[in-house]
Amino acid sequence: MRWDNLVENTREAGTGALFAADAVTTRTFDTPEFRGITFHEIRARSIVNRVPGASRMPFEWTVNPYRGCTHACFARKTHSYLDLDTGIGFDSQIVVKINAPELLRERLASGRWHGAHIAMGTNVDCYQRAEGRYRLMPGIISALRDHANPFSILTKGTLILRDLELLRQAAEVTDVGISVSVGFVDEGLWRTVEPGTPSPGRRLDAVRTLSENGIDCGVLMAPVVPFLGDHPDQLRATVRAIAAAGATSVTPLVLHLRPGAREWYMRWLGQHHPRLVRRYERLYAEGPYAPKWYQRRITRHVHELATEFGIGPSHHGPARRLPVRREQRPPLDGPGSTQLTLL
Repeated sequence: MRWDNLVENTREAGTGALFAADAVTTRTFDTPEFRGITFHEIRARSIVNRVPGASRMPFEWTVNPYRGCTHACFARKTHSYLDLDTGIGFDSQIVVKINAPELLRERLASGRWHGAHIAMGTNVDCYQRAEGRYRLMPGIISALRDHANPFSILTKGTLILRDLELLRQAAEVTDVGISVSVGFVDEGLWRTVEPGTPSPGRRLDAVRTLSENGIDCGVLMAPVVPFLGDHPDQLRATVRAIAAAGATSVTPLVLHLRPGAREWYMRWLGQHHPRLVRRYERLYAEGPYAPKWYQRRITRHVHELATEFGIGPSHHGPARRLPVRREQRPPLDGPGSTQLTLL
């Protein structure tokens, strides 16, 4: 990937308050892959955030080296906290926490940190295309490896394979869980719903490579898109492909439309599938989640297919992890929070 024809502009120091940072450097890259995208490089003040309502989740702490996502993520509400647009702005205004690895290493070395599990990719994709330039994840994984701190990664990005050796090293000393998000294998649907992401086939190739190298990898089958990707034949084709890739588990997750994502998605639906707008309004009339009966139907069907194709038991959370090589101490409560949104 080429990163030439760089145009740089340093904002005034006062702008940094918007991003909870001391300074912001704004860059654009005049390449086909990144034309129209602005990167706001910041030196963040913290990087490890506690999950609100952590008692209901399989983890308490997250690390997100980016805000905004070129992988068509659905965690768009976080951009409104920065007074940035949750639609196209979420896809084109990317905040890069350039000091994330050093901040994490400092936190892990602190006497107040007790080795709690850290989840990545729960808000935006840490292996989105920008990671190809900024290379924050090698430093992050190295810090976690050096402190034998358990972690998990959820991604739609095949760039994770660049860090395969680091992941292998980390798995030798701590608990590592990898999940790749593949909601469907329909390439027509992929091109419109998930622009900017690697194709489903390439993501499943990454699952296969990870598995062949001794790193168990599950698949988060998300999002299952109502009326566009939920036909029984589509679900069967997706689970069959997931099984063929050697995934250790499959966990279906129906599309949810939280504020920010809902407005963006409904505009997209009106442009591409206007006949479905009323059906979506009825299906999501009670809030951001599809009705329980619909979710249960999808989950039951996917579980049946997983059994048929020989995939291990599905579960919520990261993929089945490698054995822990040392005793882990209980997590320490602390300040700070982040919005949890898968995809």
